[in-house]
Amino acid sequence: MTAVTWREQVARRWGGGRIWGYSLGLVGVIGLAAQTAWGNWHFWGNEDHLRLAMAVAVTYMAAVGLETRVGRFPGVQRPQVVLVSVSLCFLVLLGVVSLTRWYYSRTFLGVSYALTLIWQWLMAGWRRRLSLGLVPGELTAALRQLPGVNWCWLSECSTDLSWDGVVVDLHDDLSPEWIRFLADCRLRGLPVYHAATVWEGMTGRVSLAHLGEGLLPSPPDRAYLLLKRVGETALILLLLPLLLPLAGLVALAVRWDSPGPVLFWQERMGQGGKPFWMVKFRSMRVQPPGTQFARPGDQRLTRVGKWIRRFRLDELPQLWHVLRGEMSLIGPRPEQVPFAREFSQRIPYYMCRHLVKPGISGWAQVNQGYAAGVQETRLKLEYDLYYVKYLSLWLDGLIVAKTIKTVMTGFGSR
Repeated sequence: MTAVTWREQVARRWGGGRIWGYSLGLVGVIGLAAQTAWGNWHFWGNEDHLRLAMAVAVTYMAAVGLETRVGRFPGVQRPQVVLVSVSLCFLVLLGVVSLTRWYYSRTFLGVSYALTLIWQWLMAGWRRRLSLGLVPGELTAALRQLPGVNWCWLSECSTDLSWDGVVVDLHDDLSPEWIRFLADCRLRGLPVYHAATVWEGMTGRVSLAHLGEGLLPSPPDRAYLLLKRVGETALILLLLPLLLPLAGLVALAVRWDSPGPVLFWQERMGQGGKPFWMVKFRSMRVQPPGTQFARPGDQRLTRVGKWIRRFRLDELPQLWHVLRGEMSLIGPRPEQVPFAREFSQRIPYYMCRHLVKPGISGWAQVNQGYAAGVQETRLKLEYDLYYVKYLSLWLDGLIVAKTIKTVMTGFGSR
């Protein structure tokens, strides 16, 4: 079960209209685009027109599927996901048309893209606010504070079953009355959801307080990890003609700005708790050996260092670690070895974040930013464990999109 399965199940109770809406939109997109490009609706009378229309229909449905999958993750603004998913799918279509040398109409493709984008934007905004009943408990009380859902605090004498579902901490010691109530809900077809799953789906974090109940993350799927490794390597090699000149300019700026080496090496904790030496462009003045967190307005930063840290250019050399297999483009950020060992003693389940390779960007980085100290690291760990637990192509894609925004805004840098 994924972190958001409960959302999918709820949607089945009221989402039939969306299916009809997307189907109606597909007919409208193909019909209006054909009328605009070819002057009539009967595109099926021409073999080339029919093939192009079918290709656009497949692209339309692929965009719907991609938006549905990526849009399920917490903290996502669905209109932005629609823009990315529709644009990506139509770019793939253009690539296929170019490689196969099919007949194509720029007017038909342009109008199809615009109408698909507009219609799926409208569909993304058509969503009824969920109404969920909460069985009293510690975790459900925390859920009650989260926005975006109409929460109803239940009593044991509740008879109203008009909600979209009931949320309960299944590990609480429930009274016989509550057990009968939940059984009655299931008999009447009302979904019952585990509070920990709903919490994860709405916050993007794993609750450390409930990890001791058989909810520990398991090692990710090896097939996807292999696919990810191959894809990352190919992407870096493809972008090398752009990355090498950029890295050279950053290196010259670091050398010009302050005395000391261009590169900074530090021992970090890698996958499986195995240390490795990670390299970055030096962004601070040369300091005596020691470990400490960066602070807001850190006086150790050089003039160039402030800028390259803000836009994450200091991390360009870490692409070498990705090629070597020590890191990944996406994953929990590698922590300094002394801090990692300290946190493993003070924070339960801390070492579970090392089930996957550390990354240049990660779920915690795009949601929380820089973390320093035990309390911030606990929150960071909840994000990291969510990533480990639900690692997938869709979650990695969402992190990439959020990383672009992070780099542009400088969010979380120190």
